[in-house]
Amino acid sequence: MSGRDPHEEGRTATTLELLFDLTFVVVFSLAGVQLADAIAEGHYFAAFVGFGFCAFAAIWAWINFTWMASAFDTDDWLFRSVTALQMIGVCIMGLGVEPFFASVAAHEQPNNSVLVIGYVVMRVALLAQWTRVAISSPRYRRAAVTYIVAITFAQIGWIFSAFAPLTLAQVLVAGLILFIVELGGPYIAERRERTPWNPHHIAERYGLLTIITLGEGVVGTVVALQALLKAQGWSADIAVLGVAAMVLNLSIWWIYFSIPVGEALVRAPSKCFAWGYGHIVIFTGIAAFGAGLHVEALGISHEAHVSNVVVAAAFVGPLAVAVLGIGVMDAYLTGFDGTRAFAVCITLALLGAGIAAVAAGATPLAALVWSAIALVVQVLVEELWSGERRAARLG
Repeated sequence: MSGRDPHEEGRTATTLELLFDLTFVVVFSLAGVQLADAIAEGHYFAAFVGFGFCAFAAIWAWINFTWMASAFDTDDWLFRSVTALQMIGVCIMGLGVEPFFASVAAHEQPNNSVLVIGYVVMRVALLAQWTRVAISSPRYRRAAVTYIVAITFAQIGWIFSAFAPLTLAQVLVAGLILFIVELGGPYIAERRERTPWNPHHIAERYGLLTIITLGEGVVGTVVALQALLKAQGWSADIAVLGVAAMVLNLSIWWIYFSIPVGEALVRAPSKCFAWGYGHIVIFTGIAAFGAGLHVEALGISHEAHVSNVVVAAAFVGPLAVAVLGIGVMDAYLTGFDGTRAFAVCITLALLGAGIAAVAAGATPLAALVWSAIALVVQVLVEELWSGERRAARLG
């Protein structure tokens, strides 16, 4: 594991990487169901803390594997075997999602032991990969050792937080400190010696996980359609809901993949950290949007014990987070565009207007349609103005 060529032409995701991505469907799906149920029951704190904790753990483990693999993937039997161990860790973590949500909702001592065990399995497997790099590559040894120290320290902390008799507040404080350690390790390591990651490969990998998280939106769409069909039978509302929800999924895909990320990272590799870490927010927002559509389904079937405003906010809020996150990422990578910024502001204002309409008596379905219109506006601006201006800036 001496390092890949960062300028390798035609570098694409391997089938192992694709399989690795698919395992995260489990965590996103299970966490999304728990998020939807918590919101529908009015357990907002449990929803926010539970989903935030689970999403960060999953996304962060994915990010670390992705950058390491981009730089050092050998695709030999040992690399494949250790990656398989990481996938087992993802599955274990999925088993811990429901108990953690339940304990937070019940205001009990956090039951995060299984969740943490799965996370630690993933991280220890990555630790083995970095140890192999440290042994094999004198050039990148300092960076690899920095990764090893940060990962080891963080995992000791996570194990302590899972098995010590801590209150929820103490677990959250410990988690915040450990998250800082987790985030800081790669930053320090890459400042010592930038590992040979491939910009276009990284861009493709992030795009693939974006599609995975968008899959939660498609699942949420079908769940909402099933609930409406059961409640009303075939009606015009079913067509409206289905079209609006799929337009939203397509629009997020459209605005995200309009950005030439690979080219931008080639020009400015130093921007990789803010861009890569910023995706934690983007991925979380997109995945939570799918859960929000599930809340809409619970509202349609009268299983949600919250107001229509909360039901609408469950999908509008994550949409706003995703739109703003993608817009900020675009401006940071490719330069500020006043027209694009104005379009983002208009989109956010229209999303807010949808919530206001529900507060005034409209249904959450109306907010969904209004949200679809808002994102179509963003797509039109991208196609008519922003894309051309971005291409000119990048030369």
